[in-house]
Amino acid sequence: MQVRQLGEQVINQIAAGEVIERPASVIKELVENAVDAGARNIEIVTAAGGKTLMRVADDGEGMRQNDLKLAIRRHCTSKISDDDLFDIRTLGFRGEALPSIGSVARLTIQTRHREEDHAWAIAVEGGREQPLAPAARAGGTLVEVRDLFFATPARLKFLKSDRAETSAVTDIVKRIALAYPEVGFSISGVDRQAQSWPAARGNEPELARIAQILGQEFVENAMEIDAAREGVHLTGFAGLPTHHRGNAQHQFFFVNGRPVKDKLLLSGLRGAYADVLARERHPVVVLFFELDPAQVDVNVHPAKADVRFRDSQLVRGLLVGAIKQALVQAGHRSSTSNAAVALDALRSQGPGFQTSAAGAYTPGQGNTGRSAQAQAYPHARPQAGDRWNPDVFRPLEDDGAAMEGFAETAQKSFRAQNGFAEMSVPSADARAHQEPVETGKTELPLGAARAQVHETYIISQTTDGVVIVDQHAAHERLVYERLKEALAKKDVARQILLIPEIVELAEEDALRLHEKAADLEEVGLVLEAFGPGAIAVRETPALLGDMDIQGMVRNLADELAEWDTADGLKEKLDHVAATMACHGSVRAGRRMRPEEMDALLRDMEATPKSGQCNHGRPTWVELKLTDIERLFGRK
Repeated sequence: MQVRQLGEQVINQIAAGEVIERPASVIKELVENAVDAGARNIEIVTAAGGKTLMRVADDGEGMRQNDLKLAIRRHCTSKISDDDLFDIRTLGFRGEALPSIGSVARLTIQTRHREEDHAWAIAVEGGREQPLAPAARAGGTLVEVRDLFFATPARLKFLKSDRAETSAVTDIVKRIALAYPEVGFSISGVDRQAQSWPAARGNEPELARIAQILGQEFVENAMEIDAAREGVHLTGFAGLPTHHRGNAQHQFFFVNGRPVKDKLLLSGLRGAYADVLARERHPVVVLFFELDPAQVDVNVHPAKADVRFRDSQLVRGLLVGAIKQALVQAGHRSSTSNAAVALDALRSQGPGFQTSAAGAYTPGQGNTGRSAQAQAYPHARPQAGDRWNPDVFRPLEDDGAAMEGFAETAQKSFRAQNGFAEMSVPSADARAHQEPVETGKTELPLGAARAQVHETYIISQTTDGVVIVDQHAAHERLVYERLKEALAKKDVARQILLIPEIVELAEEDALRLHEKAADLEEVGLVLEAFGPGAIAVRETPALLGDMDIQGMVRNLADELAEWDTADGLKEKLDHVAATMACHGSVRAGRRMRPEEMDALLRDMEATPKSGQCNHGRPTWVELKLTDIERLFGRK
């Protein structure tokens, strides 16, 4: 077979297949060029999702006549100094975007440099270059792209609907706008509702731009990130675990100002939120990495969306560590939107409420639909009636003295038996009390416990509102944090079962658990094979007290089947601890004494990440008095 040199037009169309995937790819290249040209305002116009028209106008420095002629030819660029591909300080650099666009569409460029007497224009249609001609333009550059892929009609079949392409264009503009808050952006067209993000001013332009694009709600529920390690600086904002989304569209990463979608960063983000968020939920983040350009390769792919770090583990470790530290500092903080969700459910006649008069609500019986809150946090609640060891909060020392912490306040209600606390009397009446509340307690973040309702929720009074606490979700977090602390110290206390618990499993599940017995022993769970398809549990973590061993072991077997990889179980011990904490926490359906409820609130205030359980559900919701008054029409 004869070897031949491809023609220039075919070469450009091949390059276009790598660089130009859809209209959003064109917009990305053109807007990045405008930013690199020093534009302070960029206007984008589209039609049919960008398939028939894309227009990008900027007020940047523009191009000279000779520069314009070279700009539409392959491998011509102004963005690389000294031909060093590892010193990239701009958004574009390959010199393929404009010739690639011109090879598959009708491309027109008008530009005027401040040193030129007038503007110049050039056009390229399906790879055919038109002569350079004078034009009228005050300054900057206007690029117009019409009839995308008219020269390669087969590629049109792979484009999505106008609405989907419009959405993709908007997403790419938002990402660039987040990286450059000092630049104003506007996007309009017959296929969309006009949007604009004026240049952000003031002391915190990044935060102002984030509020423009992601909304003030994210700003109110975000943790500030600022960390550095070995020349890599990470800044930005990460959402609280209780402020999450059903997809990953609200995760924005930037490396030296370049929007990227990097698998390494996404993996680190999942790891950072692993023990505070349900698997099907996704955090909201806007994070910026700054590092020496020589430490990152942006030449991995023509579209420049992927990057490769020279020290990937350093970058990933910085990301995970910074977010985990922010979560610890957030303490018991929870999303401000939780109360809004609850109030919206009431106003829209949510579960348990029906309209009795205009603007009023009374308890109802027939509504069994799930609330917006339940849909957002789908983890199943433990069933009422589960047994509970009251000193799951804190086990007693061997001499019967209560450990410092949660059980200390409630010690009078407990008695030592076999080294663990048991209730000395039946659960107390948990109805609201008539005696006045201690003023000091109401001024605390989670207030003073006043009642327990449905043997599941604690009602607490603050100086200006009411706090509702999910007792199981809250205590699950407390137990989990103590298990992790004990794991870090390699000091997980175990209790021997008088009679080993035999758990029947599928033979492969039993074998899998047996193979990981040594790793499970590190978290206080001692088990051994008990014939084909069975496991004998001989010791459990003392912190968990009387627990559902059967359910816990089966859940562990399921989780091992899902993520038992060559990395080993030791890297997954936090997941094991989370499963154990869920099965060893105070259950819904357990009536608590007043001193127990107060002790739980105080421990939540002192425990990191106690604003959400291990599955990402909020542990408490606050209703301000003004909100409650509006609910009843008082304001």
